[in-house]
Amino acid sequence: MSHTNPSSRRSALKLIAAAPMLPLGALSVSSLLSGCATPAAPGTSASIASAPFSSAVFAPMAAPSLSNPAAMATTTVASSLQVTLQDGSTRAYKLAYQPFFITGDRVPDGKGGTVLAGGYVDILNRPIIDKSVPGTERQFFSDCPDGTSLLKLDHPKVAGIKGKAVFAVVQFEYANADQGGADTYGTLPSPIAVLTLDQNQTTGALTLVKYHSVDTSEAQGLWITCGSSLSPWNTHLSSEEYEPDAPFVADNKVFKAFSKNTFGDASVANPYHYGHMPEVTVNPDGTGTLVKHYCMGRISHELVQVMPDNRTVLMGDDYTNSGLFMFVADKEKTLSAGTLYVAKLGSGFSINPGDAGARLSWIKLGHATSAEIEKMASKLKPSDIMTVLKADPNDTSFTKVFYNGAANWIKLMPGMEKAAAFLETHRYAYLMGGSMGFSKMEGTTVNIKDKVAYSALQNIQDSMVKTGKGWNAASGIALDKALVAGGVMALPMTGGQVDQSGSAIKSEWVPTVMRALLMGEDIAPDALGNLANPDKVSNPDNLKFSEKLRTLFIGEDSGTHVNNFVWAYNVDTRQLSRLMSMPSGAEATGLGVVDDLNGWMYITSNFQHPGDWNPKLHGKVQATLDPLVRANYKDRFGAAVGYLTAEATGIKLG
Repeated sequence: MSHTNPSSRRSALKLIAAAPMLPLGALSVSSLLSGCATPAAPGTSASIASAPFSSAVFAPMAAPSLSNPAAMATTTVASSLQVTLQDGSTRAYKLAYQPFFITGDRVPDGKGGTVLAGGYVDILNRPIIDKSVPGTERQFFSDCPDGTSLLKLDHPKVAGIKGKAVFAVVQFEYANADQGGADTYGTLPSPIAVLTLDQNQTTGALTLVKYHSVDTSEAQGLWITCGSSLSPWNTHLSSEEYEPDAPFVADNKVFKAFSKNTFGDASVANPYHYGHMPEVTVNPDGTGTLVKHYCMGRISHELVQVMPDNRTVLMGDDYTNSGLFMFVADKEKTLSAGTLYVAKLGSGFSINPGDAGARLSWIKLGHATSAEIEKMASKLKPSDIMTVLKADPNDTSFTKVFYNGAANWIKLMPGMEKAAAFLETHRYAYLMGGSMGFSKMEGTTVNIKDKVAYSALQNIQDSMVKTGKGWNAASGIALDKALVAGGVMALPMTGGQVDQSGSAIKSEWVPTVMRALLMGEDIAPDALGNLANPDKVSNPDNLKFSEKLRTLFIGEDSGTHVNNFVWAYNVDTRQLSRLMSMPSGAEATGLGVVDDLNGWMYITSNFQHPGDWNPKLHGKVQATLDPLVRANYKDRFGAAVGYLTAEATGIKLG
């Protein structure tokens, strides 16, 4: 064991200050110091190497198989992080997964009592009870935790903290089914919670000390909250996915059930109040305050990314016939007013990573404040904004568009351009000439150093393929064949851009090209049942980027991998490493990367709906894995919220 005097220790601390650190004894300052030890002569103590952090790479794990069914039925981590310092010395750390809780657990409420993790409440914050099986009535809780933001505040005021208080905001997308087995997707108002965590200053370990359910009543409740991101000003940017189709909401049984569960009346909920961008501010006492921004487009929001200017927001759109949208706020760190744009693809769209890609131009859809659009949402009916038909009226005053894979014929009412832009965004963006031909454009993130954004295409089919539903030549996307496994696109950004009218776009972070970065590979079913190459990314969803590690993290929502994975892709070496495997049938969600939180690095990761079996995909494994998944996760009603951490490993100094 090596020893150092205080002055040399302080010098070493300065030298390694730029190094990322993982919790639980892995990349703490003390372990990095010992890890920097150079070989010493026999009988002498090793000295501290005068070398700062240089780089880190992930060593991948193999995909689990039926040779170890238990590994397929839970979160499995067999990867490691290898750190290199500038003197060439290295150290490797095994990774591990640490959950904060499994949904359905009773967790501390910070007041001496407990609360149900992921529990559903109505607009009056009363528990919503699952009565589907007489005699087993209980409060609904989610098996689908999703977006998570990990953050700290300057002056937290939470009792019971022994180390330092940090916070996580966690949202719950939906509940898969009730106890009777009936589908409950989208029928319950999405909960969102603030977790107060006690950060051990020796190990970096995080312990849950308080769970606070955020009151969403002022925002009329939340609809299907999916991916999320942390804003540069330290707030949680949520999402509302698959906006209810307002002109045809009378036929929407799911939305009526949502209204009944939320308000006690199937006719109360207004579809124009959903499909927007919620933002949560964490308070020093571990509570949270929520506001819903109505001026960022009513689209299928999925994991938006705010650029370093604190104004430009790039937004994926998880829909068929979706678009790439951008919002430029009027003021920094304020999303309550700004200008909404949709992208127009030039020629050359390709999913071949070797191709140059397509140029992007931008169409201004409108400028608005959240307050004025919320007022419109509350008073306007769909027919006040536009007439929407599902059959051709043979009337030239109507325009044919495609909406979620189906043909619509629309006619805008006079003077309703702003209302259409912000409340019927998909149809209006199509009408204005936007490229509305993507299929499930999901997570978005940014590589600040290279000024490149990344967007996940969860699959590449339907409206992207010339023979697919919703395909339209005007989108600029005309693939000959689907790629169900999907891929990740890269979008270089710059300033000095103008919109289609020639007006300046007031941002230095405007995407100008869309090119393929990383693609999956469809295959015939393999011995395990995989429909996509298990050694490549398939159906990417969550994306996050680490500036220090120069690494793009990718979480899968795969209907083609028997187990979904979390991956790390180094943008310099182009090495793709599998970090983690989810329980079979579960989607990887809640991905987040914080390079430095009180000196520690964290990778958050959740999963949802374990054991959600698809016979075509899971037919070879279901019989073996189903009882194991049920035993691990509350008969498949529970799912984990947690983070990737590290275990201390032996050090070889010679």
